[in-house]
Amino acid sequence: MSERQRQAGARPDHRLIAEMVAPGSRLLDIGCGDGALLELLAREKEVDGRGIEISQEGVNASVRRGLSVIQGDAETDLAHYPDAAFDYVVLSQTLPAIRDPRGVLLELLRIGRSAIVSIPNFGHWRNRLHLLTRGRMPAPLGSSELWYETPQIRPCTIKDFVMLCRELGIAIERRTQLDSRGRVRRFTGTGRFANLFGEQAVFLLSASRAGPGASRPDRR
Repeated sequence: MSERQRQAGARPDHRLIAEMVAPGSRLLDIGCGDGALLELLAREKEVDGRGIEISQEGVNASVRRGLSVIQGDAETDLAHYPDAAFDYVVLSQTLPAIRDPRGVLLELLRIGRSAIVSIPNFGHWRNRLHLLTRGRMPAPLGSSELWYETPQIRPCTIKDFVMLCRELGIAIERRTQLDSRGRVRRFTGTGRFANLFGEQAVFLLSASRAGPGASRPDRR
């Protein structure tokens, strides 16, 4: 497979995350799945990458790629890492499956100088239309799972995530949305149109000097 074919086969959010990462960085990918993102970052950015994955199948797949991945749970195992152990900590499409998103976000920015978080956007217009016309919970975009099968126990919108960062005093350095065609658009504030048309969003985060609760959230 050629380099161009490899890049074309990468997930759009993975390509966007790779753009946010500086070459040669120390990086931890939490919930790394089969290691596709770590492999991309090692190849294109020469990162010193590590991964945590809760499923044994994902760990096995990552190890077969030659990656340094261990089995672990983000909600319990991040506490074992020292402060500022990594340049970047990545949490890709995993936040809705976490029981304590607040605590995990704060841990990301304790052990990493920056964090990159991508989320599926439950506020997308298709989800809203589905609820309005059918009165039933829609399946996650791109999935056929029913509401009782999905691992998303904390579905959130782009606006929900932005508001949570404000509440925790987390600075959003870059915010982007991806539509159904993988097109990337940056947005500002709570992203009214991004919240409506973005299927997913990717955020580059850093710890705010002001600290949690420093400013009252703008709920517009």
